[in-house]
Amino acid sequence: MRKKIVAANWKMNLTLAQGEQLINDILAAGLKLAEGQEVVISTPFPYLMKAKSLLKNYPGFFTGAQNCYSEKSGAYTGEVSAEMLQSIGVDYVIIGHSERREYFQESNEMLAKKVDLALANGLKPIFCCGEPLAIRQAETQNAYVAKQLEESLYHLTEEQLKNVVIAYEPIWAIGTGLTASAQQAQDMHAYIRSQIAAKFGREAALRMSILYGGSAKPGNAAELFACPDVDGGLIGGASLVAADFTAIISKLP
Repeated sequence: MRKKIVAANWKMNLTLAQGEQLINDILAAGLKLAEGQEVVISTPFPYLMKAKSLLKNYPGFFTGAQNCYSEKSGAYTGEVSAEMLQSIGVDYVIIGHSERREYFQESNEMLAKKVDLALANGLKPIFCCGEPLAIRQAETQNAYVAKQLEESLYHLTEEQLKNVVIAYEPIWAIGTGLTASAQQAQDMHAYIRSQIAAKFGREAALRMSILYGGSAKPGNAAELFACPDVDGGLIGGASLVAADFTAIISKLP
């Protein structure tokens, strides 16, 4: 049975006080997570230790970083290493988010190095993949996503892959006014699972949690999470509103 996960990505939002209040409001909702369900709160770097302390007594709740650097250590002013994140007890790290790929030109090769460092330090990567509008319009999205998976994950062993979560981001449907249907999400998730099966075997594919990262909201979360190959969501804007985020979590099957 694969894990069902809802992960918050706060991006570059909130002050420390606002973030602490948000976590407290989420916890105050009294959600009871079932076995195999997890909630990951991915905060900006300065808030991770506070988030860890607030979540420590709540089973099923974990902290996540939004990024790590592709080198172990060194003269990289302003960067944060996987080892640093491990040293403060972070559980997950988002790698290859579409914004990182676009704004910071992160390549598949660089992301492979980040995945390796995360795993070497006991962090669970949430590896993001997905296609922009031009690729979707050209109907070449499957080949595009397959290349992302191949160049960043296919060097791993099946044992290493057990600690990786994949998040599919239909970039063309995020903040554009366009909407990805539940069927489009299911189709791509099923394709991703088929690619994992072809490379790592059926058991590895069945074990892989694949999250949907295309602007899930309380109104569409139940339909998305009901899809057989959608195992939860990577939530952006809606994760900044406690009522919305807890409503999405409550839709997990």
